[in-house]
Amino acid sequence: MELAIENLHVEIEGKEIIKGLSLKMAQGETHVIMGPNGSGKSTLAKTILGHPHYKITKGEIKVDGKSITELTTDQRAKLGLFLQFQNPVEIEGVGFVNFLHLASQSMGVKKGSTKDFMKDIKAKIKELKMNEDFIGRPLNMGFSGGEKKKSEVLQMSVLKPKIAILDEPDSGLDIDAIKQVSESISKMADAEKMGVLIITHYSRILSFMKPTFVHVMVNGKIVEEGGKELIDKLEKGGYDAYLKV
Repeated sequence: MELAIENLHVEIEGKEIIKGLSLKMAQGETHVIMGPNGSGKSTLAKTILGHPHYKITKGEIKVDGKSITELTTDQRAKLGLFLQFQNPVEIEGVGFVNFLHLASQSMGVKKGSTKDFMKDIKAKIKELKMNEDFIGRPLNMGFSGGEKKKSEVLQMSVLKPKIAILDEPDSGLDIDAIKQVSESISKMADAEKMGVLIITHYSRILSFMKPTFVHVMVNGKIVEEGGKELIDKLEKGGYDAYLKV
């Protein structure tokens, strides 16, 4: 799968947030978008998956050369796109494992018995060093910030997307949890040849991963692109040089 964003302009409530952004990525690649708060990173993530509050006024989002701009969120997900939210919502009355099982069936990923599915879930929970009591809990209800992040990584491992967009997967995590989450993501990406787009404004998670491309986003645009050396540049100088332009 190839995801292409071409001269994208996006507004919310009449205010333009994305201002002519272009980016291209494919399965098997790990891309990183770094930028200060308020640069439009989360808006971009939600727009790719079709959040109804974000209006595309110009440009296209394409998968394998075909526009997905008019597709609903579930249709985009069935193409193989996945979004890990920065702040996952709590949903009372929806069992965590039931949600995973139904989602996997809807996507056509898991077709075995419930017993086999539970066995697989327990193995993944153990790998992520999560407590098995997740199995009986409602979706994200009472989860800590770190538990919510791990639960979304677990969802990703079950649904096996072709391209996963991770919106600040390191927020709310201590250094040990960051290592666990990043190692699980890297392992999954290698095994499934999954494309990963990491959105963050800190470089700490990137010390455990190997990005193919790095993009700096400021004020709704990509202002510089490069490799891992760009992360080192940002570590030393921050975003001040870009904000002054």
